[in-house]
Formats: sequence, structure tokens, C-alpha cells
Amino acid sequence: MKMKQAQFDLIKAQLTRLAAGSGFYADKLAGIDVSAIQSQEDFEKLPFTWKGDLREAYPLGLQAVPDEDIVRIHSSSGTTGTPVIIPYTRQDVEDWAVMFERCYRMAGITPLDRIHVTPGYGLWTAGIGFQNGAERLGAMVIPMGPGNTDKQLRMMVDLKSTVLCATSSYALLLAEEIARRGIGDQIHLRKGVIGSERWGEKMRRRIADELGVQLYDIYGLTEIYGPGIGMSCEHECGIHMWDDYIYFEVVNPKTGAVVPDGEIGELVITTLRKQGAPLIRYRTHDLTRILPGECACGSPYPRIDTILGRTDDMVKVKGVNIFPSQIDEMLRDIPGASSEYQVMIDHLNGKDICTLFVETAPGANLYALEMEIGDAFKQKIGITAVIKPVALGDLPRSEKKSTRVFDNRY
Repeated sequence: MKMKQAQFDLIKAQLTRLAAGSGFYADKLAGIDVSAIQSQEDFEKLPFTWKGDLREAYPLGLQAVPDEDIVRIHSSSGTTGTPVIIPYTRQDVEDWAVMFERCYRMAGITPLDRIHVTPGYGLWTAGIGFQNGAERLGAMVIPMGPGNTDKQLRMMVDLKSTVLCATSSYALLLAEEIARRGIGDQIHLRKGVIGSERWGEKMRRRIADELGVQLYDIYGLTEIYGPGIGMSCEHECGIHMWDDYIYFEVVNPKTGAVVPDGEIGELVITTLRKQGAPLIRYRTHDLTRILPGECACGSPYPRIDTILGRTDDMVKVKGVNIFPSQIDEMLRDIPGASSEYQVMIDHLNGKDICTLFVETAPGANLYALEMEIGDAFKQKIGITAVIKPVALGDLPRSEKKSTRVFDNRY
């Protein structure tokens, strides 16, 4: 994808400011003549920024403005390693809200909607991001946060929520609970804005059908503002990215070389306007591709494909690389198999054992399904797995992100 002149000008100004300052990027850019960067090709020679860099900068090494300009900090939701702390200026917070409002409008959400926010508040960027964007839009916000499903459903019914904001895991949990209680006719939802984890087409259809809503993918990560830097439209053909605030590339995960539009690789993002903690060529670990051509919705904003997985989601079993997205695609084509599954990888008697637990539709022939899933796993993934069909609802549900793969070998 060709860099726009306006993007290059913003990047050049950002690089000049960072190189002249102190801290993380002053060190990272040391020895690089910023004035010599005159083209997209020159920019693509700059070093990447990695998650490890951000952890080493803990707590506030990424801060690129004086203390008096910082109004808020957020932290990544990861549970391992040193936290990543991202400071925000007042302008950063406003820019994020502008992008988030744009997401809502992309989904056809209006000031007349009542937006039910279930993602967490606090250091995590999700809840407050959904709220700030909705308030800027002028819609009523119902700031529930996660958990307490009884209260969630009561508020959803009594306040007539029309938009659900959630992870796909919690949206599915709510959809199943609404069906179990038989209160579908009391629910007024018309849209679902789903983010924070990759999800398959079968899960998408289950949530949409059970809630009776149209679903939209929202994209983002704490390091780059938070959710709201991109959004799918009604045509469900990728995610429009707000390229007046971010510049993005897709690179070969192994070599780091930029790949042609349409080719799958790792998403790399540079912030164009961020003040508190700007990032240059940040490797997100998210696997996607740039979708060429114009979208049927008419939006001028470029698109990436729905996130296909993460480079760090991969596990290697018996010499074969396995991504959760491969299992999603395999189950999608098998009638009787649900969207919900878990993979357990163990090392027993000197061998790796891969066990796939799959929820099944009521009345399914479990023996036939076990055989069909086993054959499909062998054909599409490349190894033999132990298949364990279980009843619908037997696998745990999450209020946050679901863990699909458990590697017990280490």
C-alpha cells in the first residue's frame, strides 16, 4: 500500500520530534539521520518496535512529553511479563474518542441508540474507550463492565439496550443465557460491536442468530490507543482502518519485509498523531492482509482482513505448526459441530498428544461426528488428534477472552 503524502509529513514531523527529545525513541533513533528519510522506502528501513521494547521501557520510558501534559495511563491486558504502560495526553484521549465515534457511525449506530458496554474498565483500555466514543456520539451509555450476568440481562431488558459491546466470548455467553431463560422477546438489541479476540465464522453466526443482531468487528490494541482504530462495515468484508491517525504495513513475520497487498503477514502500525507514547513500526503479532480495491460501502478508508490469528498463537505439535484459525475453519464446514472448542496438548510416554474437545449440537450422532472431525483434523491440520465431542455448554465460558489452546508440555 502506497503511503500518502499527508501520512509521510506526519511521520517525518513525529520522527524529528522524537529524535530531538530524550527517552525510548531518542535512544532507538540514535545514529539515524532523520533528515535523510525522504520516501516510503527510506521509512521502511527504520527498525521495528517490539512488545519486548515496551516492557523494557516500564514504567514510563515511552513517555514523550512532559509530565504536566499526561492526563491518563492505560496498561495492556496481558497476564504475563512486565506490564506495558501507555501514557495519554488530553489530545490523545480526544483523538481516540473521535476514532471510536467514527466506528459507531460506520456501524450505523446513532445518538438514539442505547449502548450496553460489557468490557472491563480500569487500566484496560476497553470499557472507557467504548464509553468515551459513545458519549461523543451522543448516545446513552450503560457502563456495565464484565460479570454479574443476572444484572446484565436485567439492565438489557429494562433499559432496552440496542447495542451490545463485548468480547465474542461474553457475547456468546449472554446469547446462550438469553436463550436458556427464554427472554429473547424482551431483548431490544439490533447491533453488536465485538472486539479484543479473534473469532471464527461459525461463532459469529451463532451470536448473530441467537441475539438477532448484525455484528461488527472493532479493532485495536492498548499500545495503539486501544479498541477503535478500525471497524468493519455492514458488508462484513474486512476492517476499515483510520489511516489519518495510523499508518499500517503488513510484513513477512520471519524476514520483516513488506509484503504485497493481498498477501497474509504481520500487521505493523505507526501512530501519526499520538503525543504521549507514539510508536514507530510497532509489530502487533496480528496476522492479516491488506485488502486492495474499494469497499462496496463507499468508505475511503483502506481495509485489512479480519484478524486471522497471531504469530504468538501458534503451537508446534509433532513438527506441525497449528493456529486456532485453522481449527475454526475446519469446524465451520462440519454440521453438528459447534463453534466452541478447546485443544489440550500433553506429552505422555515420550509422545505429544493433541486432544480436541468440541461442543456438539443437540441430537448429533457423536460417534459419526468424532470420526468426521478426526478425519478433517488429519487432512487439514496434518496430524492425528484425539477427538472428544461434548455437550453444548460443557466447555467454560469467559467474560473476557477465551483461551482455546492449552499447552501442558512445559
